Amino acid sequence: MNHPTVLFISHGGGPLPLLGDPKHAEMNEMLPKIASKIPKPDVILMLSAHWEEDIPTFTAASDPPLIYDYYGFPKESYEIQYPAKGQPDFARKLKEQLQKEGIKTNLSFERGFDHGMFVPLKIMYPNADIPVVQLSLATSLDPEFHIAMGRAIRKLPYDSNNVLLIGSGFSFHNMKAFFAQPNTDITQKNRDFDNWLQETMSSKDMSEEDRQTNLIHWNEAPSAEFCHPRNEHLLPLHVCYGAAGRASDEAFSLQILDKQASMFLWNAAQDNCVEQAN
Repeated sequence: MNHPTVLFISHGGGPLPLLGDPKHAEMNEMLPKIASKIPKPDVILMLSAHWEEDIPTFTAASDPPLIYDYYGFPKESYEIQYPAKGQPDFARKLKEQLQKEGIKTNLSFERGFDHGMFVPLKIMYPNADIPVVQLSLATSLDPEFHIAMGRAIRKLPYDSNNVLLIGSGFSFHNMKAFFAQPNTDITQKNRDFDNWLQETMSSKDMSEEDRQTNLIHWNEAPSAEFCHPRNEHLLPLHVCYGAAGRASDEAFSLQILDKQASMFLWNAAQDNCVEQAN
């Protein structure tokens, strides 16, 4: 059985990456480089930190609209276009698979694509020629549940599709700290947590039991609750880990909005080789 390529990204601040903001320059360089490392997908499953529902919900419309879910930006921010199609059949298959695994899910035929989807994808795949299904977080924000979501997604038969699962969040998401004057305390707390995250997600010496325990108890990591007063921007990583089940193949470190940030990639080809070896 094939498995999806899995990618966790830090998606930056609202539409700023598309407006030439210099504090997103590294992100704008990094995302196309990552896209060039992997086969162009037939379909993308996008989990955005900007959508929460009581139970996980998939977009199921053929032509979902864009949701400009940000405020106070220039006029052009609300004129951004990314006319990617949906894929209702794939959404239904995903819903059925999660329910087989005991996870209740919904389909939404009204919900559109939020900026956690269209901002990074416009940078990675600017032609908008890959269909996308978006998946919500669960409002429980329970880490263990979101890892289980990823495991269920992994079990879907992917023989007919080259699937890319993207967890679109941010490895640092303290809004007050983004707008505060830079100081050594904020910088150190940001680095302490991000270094812990890099070690947790990329160490080949760490057992999967320990890696999962770290993610479930993420709030016990150094400066964790400072970096994530609320964990919705971290949880897409938990879904990605559940879908991959191992250390990342590549870990990327960069500066976004003057903060150390991380992205992680799990290659499907490497995943399938590991499975065959076992």
